[in-house]
Amino acid sequence: MQLKDRFNIHDDVAEIIFDENQIQLKVKELASQISQDYKGMPLTLVPILKGATVFLGDLLKSITIPISVDFMMVSSYKNTETNGFVCVEMDLRETAENRNILIVEDIIDTGITINYVYERIKSQNPKSIKICSLLDKPSRRKKNINIDYLGFKIPDKFVVGYGVDFNEVYRNLPYISVLKPEIYEEIQ
Repeated sequence: MQLKDRFNIHDDVAEIIFDENQIQLKVKELASQISQDYKGMPLTLVPILKGATVFLGDLLKSITIPISVDFMMVSSYKNTETNGFVCVEMDLRETAENRNILIVEDIIDTGITINYVYERIKSQNPKSIKICSLLDKPSRRKKNINIDYLGFKIPDKFVVGYGVDFNEVYRNLPYISVLKPEIYEEIQ
């Protein structure tokens, strides 16, 4: 059976790490801090597609200052492992020059992808550049990254839900979870 043929994705979950309420409280906390830190300043959020879309949606609803949004789509994963190479599939529509940029990411794992995005945007001479990530998995870090706004640190487990996927599936789970081992084994 392929992932797209699954009947109920909730049945594939082995463990819920953060439930909907925990996530919503953390998003509101992050949005409040961002709103306070950027009060009176123009801010552009740059979510990394596709994973950051759910996080971005909730963050947007809770930020209380005027903001603009631009998008980037990059990839470096196949199944559960990063290939170490970052591919830019969609770049910013406007230059980051002289703008306050906040990169919004779903999860930071090795740091390779976010480091690449950060350096790419930094080369455009923004006024400021910071990083906001819902999840951080520091035990797998290969690049040193400073996360300015962080939701949760997580153990070295492959997680899905709330925008985070496994082979383009499970983004729509409303919580952060770990799948049953047999789900990964079917695909590997």
